[in-house]
Amino acid sequence: MHDIENAIQGVIFDWAGTTVDFGCFAPVNAFLEIFKKAGVEVTMEEIRSPMGMLKRDHLKTMLQMPRISRLWEEKHGRKFAERDLDLLFKGFESLLLASLKEYSDPLPHVLDTVRALKDMGLKIGSTTGYTDIMMDIVVHSAREKGYAADFVITPDATASFGRPFPYMIFRNIEALRITSSWKTIKVGDTVADIQEGRNAGVWSAAVIAGSSQMGLGLEEYKALPEAKRQAAVNIARDAFMLAGADFVIETMAELPPLIEKINGLLAEGKRPNAR
Repeated sequence: MHDIENAIQGVIFDWAGTTVDFGCFAPVNAFLEIFKKAGVEVTMEEIRSPMGMLKRDHLKTMLQMPRISRLWEEKHGRKFAERDLDLLFKGFESLLLASLKEYSDPLPHVLDTVRALKDMGLKIGSTTGYTDIMMDIVVHSAREKGYAADFVITPDATASFGRPFPYMIFRNIEALRITSSWKTIKVGDTVADIQEGRNAGVWSAAVIAGSSQMGLGLEEYKALPEAKRQAAVNIARDAFMLAGADFVIETMAELPPLIEKINGLLAEGKRPNAR
């Protein structure tokens, strides 16, 4: 047992792709459909690149990508305008809200891991790229399936400054009464999650299985031959480490031992983002 004054006190999870919705497919499907309706075919790579951002920011980032911007001009005869972004987001939100409940199953190991963390005396926070109205559905449905966080916040509560800004993490630290940023670990499945954690000065851990970064559904992931699975894991690990993650784990089952490891580092005087 570690001295609570010099140990992790809280874990702040992302939602889709980390604790629920293996592969983060609810937003992916909605992005695909809304661009298709606008006459612009987008790729999975283009959709997943900004994943983790506030969804309106995500849409804007996609529209600013050179290939998509060019296709938009060819289709509509002009550059995209703010009104286009508003209409796209309205359509995206409608599609997403209609499907979110279907994508709220907890990922493998999440329920057992959260129980273990609570047994360790840790508080469970969360941040997201979803809005309040989206999270109302996800939180309620996930709770029915056994997963709940002690604190939930969306960018709606931080003046729409979502990731990579650190403000949602700061609000978690305040609400959960965590005594220092370095006694906190952020766990997510996107580069934006890692950037958010680094900007907040907390430990940042990325989880690979179920991540948007890997982009595979549960059955696809299970069906991968070992060599291909390991190759996919290594690609995701490299992307997370390049983004500045302190640690990368393959599944949520590795989180409790990782926290014990971090507690050991804290006892030695180590701090997050040391590289």
